[in-house]
Amino acid sequence: MAINAFGRGRETDFDSQSGSNPSAPSSSPGSGGLTAFIDQGSEFEGKLSFRDTVRIDGRFHGEITSENTLIIGESGDIEAEIRSNTVVVSGSVNGNIIAKAKVVLHKTARIAGDIQAPSLVVEEGAVITGKIIMGGASSPKSAASLKAVVTKNDTHAKNDAHAKNDAKKDASSTDA
Repeated sequence: MAINAFGRGRETDFDSQSGSNPSAPSSSPGSGGLTAFIDQGSEFEGKLSFRDTVRIDGRFHGEITSENTLIIGESGDIEAEIRSNTVVVSGSVNGNIIAKAKVVLHKTARIAGDIQAPSLVVEEGAVITGKIIMGGASSPKSAASLKAVVTKNDTHAKNDAHAKNDAKKDASSTDA
C-alpha cells in the first residue's frame, strides 16, 4: 500500500533515508524522500511548492514548483504549469513542464503542453501534444538537437519507399 512509504525517515522506492547515509539529511533538496502524497480521489487547486519528492495520484489544478522530484501517478490528472528538478509522469498533464534535470514519460503518460528539459525519456505509448525544447531549463538558446533512432526495419522501409519513387520517376520520364 502506498501509504506505507509515506513520510520522512522511512525507506521508499525513491531513496534510502535510514541512518545508512548520514551525508544526505532528509530536509536537503535532492534527498528524494517522499514528503507528500495526494491520493486518487483527492482534488486540490492552487499553488503547490515543495523541496523533496511529491507524488500526485489525484487531481490538481494550478501551479507546481519543486526543488526535487514530482511524480504523477497513472491516475494523476494535472492541469498546471510545472517547474521542477525532475518530473516523472505516468498520468495526464495539461500544461507546460520545465525541468532542470529531466522529464520521464512512462507509457501511460499524456501531455498536452510544452516540455523543456536537458534530458527527456519517453516510453513507447506515451503521448505528447506540444513542443519539446532540449537543453538547460534556463537557456533555450543552447538547446541540444534530437537524435532519431532508426531500426533495421525502418531502414528497409525507407529504402523500399525510395526505390518505388525512383521507379515512378523512371516510368514517367519514359512516358514523356
